[in-house]
Amino acid sequence: MKAGVLLVNLGTPSSYAAADIRRYLAEFLSDKRVVELPSLLWQPILRGAILPFRARKLVHKYQQVWMEGGSPLLVYSQAQARRLAEGFARQDLDIPVELAMRYGRPSLETAMESLRQQQCERILVVPMYPQYAASTTATILDQIARIVAGFRDQPEFRFIKRFYNEPGYIMALLAKIRAFWQENGKPQRLLLSFHGLPQSSVDQGDPYYKDCEGTVHLLKQALADEGVELDFSFQSRFGAQKWLGPATQDTLESYPAQGVKRVDVMCPGFVADCLETLEEIQLECASAFKQAGGEQFRYIPCLNSDDEWMNGLDGIVKRHLQGWCPTLSGPIR
Repeated sequence: MKAGVLLVNLGTPSSYAAADIRRYLAEFLSDKRVVELPSLLWQPILRGAILPFRARKLVHKYQQVWMEGGSPLLVYSQAQARRLAEGFARQDLDIPVELAMRYGRPSLETAMESLRQQQCERILVVPMYPQYAASTTATILDQIARIVAGFRDQPEFRFIKRFYNEPGYIMALLAKIRAFWQENGKPQRLLLSFHGLPQSSVDQGDPYYKDCEGTVHLLKQALADEGVELDFSFQSRFGAQKWLGPATQDTLESYPAQGVKRVDVMCPGFVADCLETLEEIQLECASAFKQAGGEQFRYIPCLNSDDEWMNGLDGIVKRHLQGWCPTLSGPIR
């Protein structure tokens, strides 16, 4: 039986027009894995108080980072899928690769149908989140289950739950950091900023915080000989509830008073640059740091479609395909 690969990322508006942003946010924020409130309570707040204002507020933010081919998340995710497929072709592996977004386009339904049309009876689902969270990885699996519930002939599935501890991922981050420092010099501090999560989610058993801690531990080990102190924090808070801390902006604003005036920031929880990295970190947080007395703020881009990461992703995917593809019977890095 033929196997295919489905890469899945979060999603993006189809344009930076307020109507498209509103449509995207409505789908995203209506997911009960994302906002864990009863619909009867949440939907009136979402539709009446959040969507009309937040969508308009985000127009300028998206405009600042929009690329010729669309949003950065879409452009870089498409490049990852394309390069993974090209790598398989060079290795004479007949393994189709499709990209989907959990919210927006290309949809999971469209990508799944494309793999079915290519006679893929086995599908490896690869959520592009190094660290597992119910609001990211689990909601992908929920949606796939809803889609295939209507199939009479369902494919077999495998899912990659997390990959923060995969050597291919850690080595790609390490290569990115070292190449950046070799070209630009080292900072006083390296801050690793992860996407935030409500504290209540972790209190109820979500392993996300432990996965982030594990990522930081592995990177500290790998960078031990560089002589740069490393911190980590959480960004992108939403709503009034308590979120994981420390907050990225608060951390950056506190540095200058501690004598830390040259900082580099990297976002290891994102494998593709997006609004949260290019606008929130590279623009907003950089401004806050400098207003607090910081002198040098540098953002280290995400892995995107870097050669080192594409080699790492190739290895991670092929290892999870073993037993499904006869041509992958040998050892895989």
